[in-house]
Amino acid sequence: MSVEFMTVAMFVSLIVAIIFGHQLAYTLAAIATLFGLIDNGFNIPALFNMFANNAWGIMENYVMVAIPLFILMAQLLDRSKVSDKLFEALYVVLGRTNGGLGLAVVVVCTVFAATTGIIGASVVAMGLLATPALLRKNYQKELTSGIICAAGTLGILIPPSIMMVVYGGLTGLKETSVGNLFAGAIFPGLILAGMYFLYILVRCNINPQLGPPISKEEAAQYTAAQKWGMTLKSLVPPLALIFAVMGTILGGIATPTEAAGMGAAGAAILALANRKLTWSVLKHSCYDTLKTTAMVMMLFIGGKFFSTVFLSMGGGDVVADILIGSGLNRWIVLVIMMFIVFIMGMFIDWAAILMVTVPIFMPIAMELEFNPLWFSILLCVNLQTSFLTPPFGYALFYFKGVAPEEYTMMHIYRGIIPFVIMQIVSMVILALFPGLATWLPAVFFGS
Repeated sequence: MSVEFMTVAMFVSLIVAIIFGHQLAYTLAAIATLFGLIDNGFNIPALFNMFANNAWGIMENYVMVAIPLFILMAQLLDRSKVSDKLFEALYVVLGRTNGGLGLAVVVVCTVFAATTGIIGASVVAMGLLATPALLRKNYQKELTSGIICAAGTLGILIPPSIMMVVYGGLTGLKETSVGNLFAGAIFPGLILAGMYFLYILVRCNINPQLGPPISKEEAAQYTAAQKWGMTLKSLVPPLALIFAVMGTILGGIATPTEAAGMGAAGAAILALANRKLTWSVLKHSCYDTLKTTAMVMMLFIGGKFFSTVFLSMGGGDVVADILIGSGLNRWIVLVIMMFIVFIMGMFIDWAAILMVTVPIFMPIAMELEFNPLWFSILLCVNLQTSFLTPPFGYALFYFKGVAPEEYTMMHIYRGIIPFVIMQIVSMVILALFPGLATWLPAVFFGS
């Protein structure tokens, strides 16, 4: 069979398997096995030797140790109720502003994103915590769902992010090390959070009925000193943990893996300080960490098998020839690659998209002389949309699972449209100003 036919058949098989609802990690591995055997003439020992070497290479990667440690940090912080206290404080401080409770959600999610990096935890926690308060204040259902779903996805971009750890371990390039990715994602993540903040502020001031303020009586229960005291008391501990983790990485004091260990220990201390570090909390945190880590690593192995077979049979060259050999302007090629990732995000988990696209697109980007770090951050910003785009946006289903019964999926779908547009606009801004992704890494790491 020709390489071109095998390339198309491999992707069509993947799409069909996803439509039928098969487990993605095992689907990737099974398709890799089938096409690997066809490609090498059914030489079973050779194929499984290749798979074993790939799996061993993943397990030997020291960076991967950071994954369970960052997940454990997130689980402990989720159960220590740090976000609850911060939202309660900002509820009072920002409540008198039009859209103030929505602004409080964005601020809490931004801080929570920099301490957890797990989308499910952020969306579910804020859905349970903020939705009843927003509904009591007559916030529009679409705006409420859009704010919580969009702000909750910031954790996949703002470091320390599990996606960045996986990406750094996948490429193995110095330019896209985990430290560089963390530094490069700070400005894009904050810009996106800022866009959400401004959108809510402007829209609710134009139409106050969308997000009315809390009553004067409710706000008058606290003095200005009490309000700021509550805010600082709830904000300082998570910020201290963020600076401890990110500061040691960016300062070159610790590797991402060492910083992850310190972050997990710091999260345990915060939980202890909040009197939440019980045996039950520790047991469930460890158990959920084990499940999430196993899921990520199985996707990693399945995706690695898929990309290895795809590249070994020449599929990467076929895609590169189509894109580079087409004679299109390199920016048009970039738009095509980003569009492919965006469409895949509607149907496939971010980890699988990384496994499938990065080994193919990164060589093309470097051939077109794009900065690999900038390209990687652009791809990661794009992947954030995968949590919001129907039909399989994970954040949408996380929110629906905890939202009151009066919320329908149409409320949620309508609510996320402006935020998806803002994510696309942020990609355009990043494309026009590459320094947003490359300046901080150059400052901290000289790369």
